[in-house]
Amino acid sequence: MYNQISSNVWRSRGLIAFFLALIIGLGYLFAQVTDYPEVLPIAVVFAILSSIGSYYYSDRIVLAMSRARPATRDEHAHLVNSVEGLALAAGIPAPRIYVIDDSAPNAFATGRDPERAVICVTTGLMDKLNRVELEGVIGHEMAHIRDYDIRLVTLAAVLAGTVVLISDWLLRSMWWGQGVSRRRRAQGSVVVLPVVLAAAILAPLVATLIQLAISRSREYLADAQGAMLTRFPDGLADALEKIAADTEPLEVANKATAHMYIANPLKDIGGPLNALFSTHPPVEERVRRLRTM
Repeated sequence: MYNQISSNVWRSRGLIAFFLALIIGLGYLFAQVTDYPEVLPIAVVFAILSSIGSYYYSDRIVLAMSRARPATRDEHAHLVNSVEGLALAAGIPAPRIYVIDDSAPNAFATGRDPERAVICVTTGLMDKLNRVELEGVIGHEMAHIRDYDIRLVTLAAVLAGTVVLISDWLLRSMWWGQGVSRRRRAQGSVVVLPVVLAAAILAPLVATLIQLAISRSREYLADAQGAMLTRFPDGLADALEKIAADTEPLEVANKATAHMYIANPLKDIGGPLNALFSTHPPVEERVRRLRTM
């Protein structure tokens, strides 16, 4: 467990560092070929402002989109007890608990910090999982909350948005020719401009891949730390296998919220590039890692 946790923490840090290096490099290229070097801070500020609303109100938005309702101790006693017990083990306040009336088994956590966190599960999850498996899922979501993963995902979205903005402005400047600096036009560079053009086209793709890799890394980390909370990795492994094997679609899920769930509610479509462009690691690999703990 400790090896899994340490490995995924450092992997997340490395991806963020690479993200920052990509932005700095793209900003440098922009400054070299255009007359508008101040675009980098403008892009950063714009990306941050566009993410503030979703950051502060994401829990309300997602709960409304999912048609979730508050759980009650009378109706969901075991769920409430499990959340409160694992919150105590994690050393954080007990999150608010919501339920989605849907037969597909799944769950997610949201909220920008532990004091404002929410854990939401489907009725299908409670019906189809046993006590140990349900606690495994709750432990996974509790780990997301304790690790401030919503904050990290928001940071990744800001960085990705910055890359897209810089690339778009750079392409527009080069396309219309007005943004290209007089020095570069005078030199008639046959090397620098093609390199910058390639970077502007490929950077958004690279940014998306990094953002998805961060999401997958945090899922592995939440698996390991969730297993640490319950002290029983097989409970979560069994739960993931049941969730993945279930064929019922989660009707309230969509592409905007799919990344938040413990397993992709849209059901992955097979293909060689699927793992690369997925927000979730393959369930088989998650289960394999859990079984080795």
